[in-house]
Amino acid sequence: MTVKTLLLAGGSLLVSASAASASGFQVNLGGQKNIGMGGVGVGLSLDQAAMFYNPGALAMVRDNGVQVGVNGAIARVSFRDANGGAQTAIDNKVVVPFNFYAGFGPKEAKYKFGVAVYTPYGSTLKYNDNWAGRYALTEITLQSVYIQPTASYAITPQLSVGAGLTILAYGNVNLQKDIPLPTGPGHITLDGKAKTQFGYNVGVFFKPSDKFSAGISYRSRINAEVENGTVSYTGLATGASASTVNKSFTANAFSASLPLPSVASIGLGITPTDKLTIGLDASLTFWNVYRNLELNFSGNNGNGPVDGAVGTTATNVSSSKRYYQDALAFRLGGQYKVSDKLMVRAGTGYDFTAVKDGYVGPETPDADRVTGTAGLSYQVSENFGIDASFLFEAFMKRTQTQQDLLDNGTTDRIAGTFRTNIYVPGIGLNYKF
Repeated sequence: MTVKTLLLAGGSLLVSASAASASGFQVNLGGQKNIGMGGVGVGLSLDQAAMFYNPGALAMVRDNGVQVGVNGAIARVSFRDANGGAQTAIDNKVVVPFNFYAGFGPKEAKYKFGVAVYTPYGSTLKYNDNWAGRYALTEITLQSVYIQPTASYAITPQLSVGAGLTILAYGNVNLQKDIPLPTGPGHITLDGKAKTQFGYNVGVFFKPSDKFSAGISYRSRINAEVENGTVSYTGLATGASASTVNKSFTANAFSASLPLPSVASIGLGITPTDKLTIGLDASLTFWNVYRNLELNFSGNNGNGPVDGAVGTTATNVSSSKRYYQDALAFRLGGQYKVSDKLMVRAGTGYDFTAVKDGYVGPETPDADRVTGTAGLSYQVSENFGIDASFLFEAFMKRTQTQQDLLDNGTTDRIAGTFRTNIYVPGIGLNYKF
């Protein structure tokens, strides 16, 4: 009967339970062209979305331009309890991550400047009523917006570098669960906004010939911090039981911190013909910094009355193990120029999970995953074009037993089998000048 099993089972402030094309709760939806090519981009200089994948490549993008894109991410998550029973699915929700890029500089100059706005973390999951894990999580809504001013400089015609200041400009989290009270089920909601935080995104891009390019990039860790988030309850005891039961739920505010880990990436670009471009990326996300999630509450968090009455344990701090592991990801994609107006794309990828056995939670039912993508661009005029993409991601079936949870001390989660598929159509507009 603790708040611990809500937010500590929902260990993702500002992160995605239905993350697309990345391990854990990371999202890799930087640009429509890149998505269509399996998510590659570190070793390529396709367009202004280079600010997301490799800021060093921006100086090699020939045209100034503005582009905007939006995706509709739909997660299909199913769960079967280890104790048996019918399979449970989530209510279908559509999450809408977006991106905006503007890159500019003198045509013949060695430098380019730009600004990027994107949503690297965000999700909505709502489990069906009375599902087996309702005392761990019933609903999660997460939103975030990053702003990244960027500068890139070509040291030579073949070598360029770049850096961007990553700013967590907006973040919001809403987590809900049911509470098993002796007087009947209650419900608790945690809602909070994140503080503005800063990091950086740097990269180096090398293109020794028209046939080959390579890049490396590093995106730094940012700590997402929520202070003075609100805690609210419904369905608490009334009447004679209220004074006994409700004194365990006096917290009305919480604070927490979550590391959004750093990512190191390398990429290659190969152009065997004027019409064909192939990209290959590999990345390592340093998830091992995510060891525990701690919540600090303004009052009693459900473990006992705050006044320290005899026979109770009062506390306003809850801690839950995460013990994530570093995770590799590989992506391969290509684009083919059908005509001066039409470009088609396809790609694939494989991401290794960051979540160890026995640590899987309903907010991030993560597993190894394989991705397939497709996309196209149509140049309506010399300056204006339309980009479209589609991503499908299949998670491997993930099962954890009650013994796994007992062995790891993670009984704030639920034993059973998760299976997830994600569908992400996207559309974008671009204008060159």
